[in-house]
Amino acid sequence: MPRPIAATIHMGALRHNLQRMREAAKGRTLWAVVKANAYGHGLLRAARAFEEADGLALIDLCDAQKVREQGWTKRILLLEGFFDESDLPLLEKFDIETIVHNRHMIEILKAHAPFKSLKVHIKINSGMNRLGFLATEEEGVRAELEAIEGVRVMGVVTHFANAEPTYEADKPATVSLQLSRMRQIEPRPEHLCMANSAATLWQDDVKGDAVRAGVALYGASPDSHYTSEDLDIRPAMTLSAKILAIQNVPAGEAIGYGSRFVTHRDSRIAVVACGYADGYPRSTPDGTPTYVEGKIAPIAGAISMDMLTIDVTDVPEARLGSEVELWGSHIPVNEVAKRCGTIGYELLCAIALRVPIVEDEQ
Repeated sequence: MPRPIAATIHMGALRHNLQRMREAAKGRTLWAVVKANAYGHGLLRAARAFEEADGLALIDLCDAQKVREQGWTKRILLLEGFFDESDLPLLEKFDIETIVHNRHMIEILKAHAPFKSLKVHIKINSGMNRLGFLATEEEGVRAELEAIEGVRVMGVVTHFANAEPTYEADKPATVSLQLSRMRQIEPRPEHLCMANSAATLWQDDVKGDAVRAGVALYGASPDSHYTSEDLDIRPAMTLSAKILAIQNVPAGEAIGYGSRFVTHRDSRIAVVACGYADGYPRSTPDGTPTYVEGKIAPIAGAISMDMLTIDVTDVPEARLGSEVELWGSHIPVNEVAKRCGTIGYELLCAIALRVPIVEDEQ
C-alpha cells in the first residue's frame, strides 16, 4: 500500500475563496494567480476550480500552454513577461498577455515586429524595486510600445511590497508611498492593476480596474495577524499523515536527532509518516501543534527526512493508524510557518512531489 501521507485539496474551498475575492474586488477584473503550481495545489486543478475568474496569472509560458490545452479560453497573463524572442510566436498563437518590464524587452519587440496581435502590460516599479519602469517613464514607454506594429498596450501593473494592514506607517515602503508614485502617471491609464490579495482585502485606497488574487484564493491569510476565519476564506489544502508507531518513553529520555527534546514526564510519543523530504520544515520547533483525534498534539523532537514525532500523552485516543493533521482547517499553515520563521506561502509551495495529492469537494 502507499505510504500513509497525503495533501488533500478541497475544491469547494477553492471555489468559495474565489467568490470571496470576487466580492472583495468590488466589480474589478479578477486575475487568479496560479504560479508555482498554483501555490502547491496543482495548476490544472486550480484552473478548474477558478473557472469563474476573469483570467489566470502565472509565470511560465509552458504552464500557459497547459491551461489552454485543458480548455481555458479566458485571459492569461505572464507576470514576469517573456524570457526570450522564441516566446513571441507562442504568445500570439495562444493569445497570452505579457508584462514588459525593461528596455531589453522593448528592443526585442521592435526587432521582431510586425505582429498580428501581441498584448502587453507595462510594469511599473513603484517601490518593490524588483521589476519595472519608473512611473515617470510610463508615458514614453507606452508611446514606444504603441508605435510597434501589432502591439497593443492593455494597461499598467504594479506590485505592493507591503499591503498588509499591520505594516507600520513609518516604514519605508508603504502603500501610500507607492500610490503617490503611481499618481505621477499622466494621463492616468484606463487599465490599471495594482492590488494583490492583501490590498484587495484591506486597502480601500487602492483603485484600478483589476486585481490579482493570490494566496487568499488558497485559504491562507496574507497577514498572519489575521486568520482565515477573520477573512471568510477556507484552507484549501490539508497535509495529513498517519501514526506509524507509538513509543512509551520514560521521563528524562531524549527524542530524535540531536536529542533536543527531553521528556519531562513519562510520555507517549507517536511517530508520524511525514518529514522534511515531504515538505514539512526541518526547522519546525518543539511545541508546534498538530491535530489528532480531535486534540492538539505538539511536535516533540527534530523533524527527520521521512518521519516526525509528536507528544500524544494527553491524547489517549491516538493509536496506530490515527490521522494527524499537520496543517489545514484545524492547524493554520500560517501558524506552522510562523513557528518556523517563514510564511505560509513557502510551506504550501514546498509540498514534495512524492506526497500523493487527492481531491475532495469540501
